[in-house]
Amino acid sequence: MKQLTGEAKGISKTIIGIITYKKSLFGSKKNLIYVSDSKLMPNGFMAYITSANPESKKEIIIANVKNIFELKEKDIVSIDPNGRINIIYDSQSKHNAVFITEKCNSNCIMCPQPPVKEEEDLFDLNIRFISLFDRNIKSIGITGGEPTLIGDKLFEIIKSINKRAPKATINILSNGIKFQDYIYTNRFHNAAGSNIIVDIPLYSDIDTIHNSIVRTNSFYKTIKGIYNLAEFNIRIGIRVVVHKMNYERLPQFSEYLYANFPFVFHIAFMQMEPIGYAKENLNELWIDPIDYQAQLEDSILILQNRNMSVSIYNTQLCLLSEKIRKYAVQSISDWKNIYLTECDNCSQKTVCPGLFESAKNIHSRAISAI
Repeated sequence: MKQLTGEAKGISKTIIGIITYKKSLFGSKKNLIYVSDSKLMPNGFMAYITSANPESKKEIIIANVKNIFELKEKDIVSIDPNGRINIIYDSQSKHNAVFITEKCNSNCIMCPQPPVKEEEDLFDLNIRFISLFDRNIKSIGITGGEPTLIGDKLFEIIKSINKRAPKATINILSNGIKFQDYIYTNRFHNAAGSNIIVDIPLYSDIDTIHNSIVRTNSFYKTIKGIYNLAEFNIRIGIRVVVHKMNYERLPQFSEYLYANFPFVFHIAFMQMEPIGYAKENLNELWIDPIDYQAQLEDSILILQNRNMSVSIYNTQLCLLSEKIRKYAVQSISDWKNIYLTECDNCSQKTVCPGLFESAKNIHSRAISAI
């Protein structure tokens, strides 16, 4: 998530509120955080963010914040006692999510956000966050870490989202291991409603390859979880991060997916994000994406010809053949999405997925303007 920093005054615990630049508002301001570059602060708001250093008696103020205008009207932010401002809901983005936990029961070799063993319980803050959602949002993610590790609290998170934004589609990113438990999956189904999609990473049709990537013995647990979710008619997505350890068998993997999971809602092939463990293990993982395009094209067309829904995430259009370019989706979160100077004169820049910011110096040699 995007972060800003400042000097915190009067804050002893993390707070969450909605950004506004409007001084005069009807109704309660108790959930609103006023933003200004002025030393003058209107009354009644829960907190104040300013680029100035006012001598103010306001209870909570974050002063000397640079780039405050990166905060947009109706963004939702959390503010920590150390003055860190986290934009946890971007009012102009389609890629918002509830971050559940940093813990995980996998240890994927290319994980962009390595798991932790100890952390603060985020449940109460997330319930507060959900209570501030725009009721008309169309989609929201639930992510981690591994969301199922918070136990029954996950059900409460889902119920809170359904209550606050009943029309929103909820995309949960899970490794699927917990869903091998049939009773748990049944309880999840009862809490979920009909607007849930569970996106599960699967990296190969060969168990040993998948297990060497996730660095746990979980291939068959994940497979069982997928079948349990399907039995309860829960929509399932399959995500495949492509790298040196699995690119060669992409066509065979597509055949495997169709043969074993013809019921899945969607399949996404994803270019790797070179950060976290992925950057640490780059020698084992990195292959220039242009060098696996033949395998990717075959795998996409195998699924497309069988009428399965398939997409390509995080991949630049100039690397894709015209046969599969239409399957590329702008999937990178806005705050970490960049384009290179090579892209400046590209006729397809406005529809290209672009690159991760972390890929600025780790990217394909073949990127060029179309």
